Amino acid sequence: MATSRSAPLCWLLAAVAAMNLVGISAAEEKVDPQTKFFPPWSHGENDPVRDRGLDFTVPEIDNLPDFHGDPVASQLSIFVGGNYYFAMAPLVAEFSNQHPELKGRIYYETIPPGLLVEQIRRNGTITVGNMTWTVHADVYAGGLLRVNEVIHDGLATGPAVPYATNTLTIMVPKGNPAHIANLADLAQPGLRLVMPNPAFEGIGRQIKISLQKAGGDELVRAVYEAKVSSGETYMTRVHHRQSPLFLMLGRAVAGVTWQSEAIFQEEVGNPIGRVAIPEAQNMTGTYAAVVLKDAPHPQAGRLWVEFLRSAKAMAIFDHYGFKPYVEKTSP
Repeated sequence: MATSRSAPLCWLLAAVAAMNLVGISAAEEKVDPQTKFFPPWSHGENDPVRDRGLDFTVPEIDNLPDFHGDPVASQLSIFVGGNYYFAMAPLVAEFSNQHPELKGRIYYETIPPGLLVEQIRRNGTITVGNMTWTVHADVYAGGLLRVNEVIHDGLATGPAVPYATNTLTIMVPKGNPAHIANLADLAQPGLRLVMPNPAFEGIGRQIKISLQKAGGDELVRAVYEAKVSSGETYMTRVHHRQSPLFLMLGRAVAGVTWQSEAIFQEEVGNPIGRVAIPEAQNMTGTYAAVVLKDAPHPQAGRLWVEFLRSAKAMAIFDHYGFKPYVEKTSP
């Protein structure tokens, strides 16, 4: 009987602890905290369709935040690395204004670029949870190195079209409670990190180079080996979703991401901050796109690739801290 009477108290304490973990008060709990901490964070703007039909989204359970539009009726399908998923809504809106015949007929995915290539190799078929569907992409966009690999492997004819660049930052919870000042601080024992997995995400390779610049191989091993073994570094599969979520839920105190991702999180009001990485230790990523060899809608694909280098598109990228790609010339 004593266990039965104490159970409600245990449940209450657990509930209070859970609310403290995500940093919300009992009053805020009434406002459905899931919509605050769990994606999607774009308030339905990333659904480029004419008719949304039944709108069924449960933020923590059923949200599919990286799949946008109607894969069946689309007249343009874009596979783009998720590093700028937040820019796709305004990009698609502007592109649709310029090409009204495609308005409401664009489908795009924003999972990591390496996983997109795997989906292409699997005939465009993907499974998320209990749902499996097939979509044949017209355009593939990701890091320049990855796009050139796609061309080399015969999945696209090329050439790759580079259009924007990005740099790294250290993403932290708002207020930087762990007082992270630089990349070297990430090696401190006890600090929980959320870091992109180089096996799935190109940014992971860039981060390793940046860590090496800041602290040599010892810092790389500390972050990506020792702390992984101890459980202090969590390795993501979709860092652009998992990193901010883990920071907001208190599961980590820092993670390296592209600076544009931190800028977006700040802009939408999520409790996220960033710590700048000096230029000498930073890395620049170059984004490129290409029309795929077996594109169902190659003309629409070419229009999208051309659009990415336009002044209108670059203004959208600039808003999130991207820079236009400038081709290097030989001296």
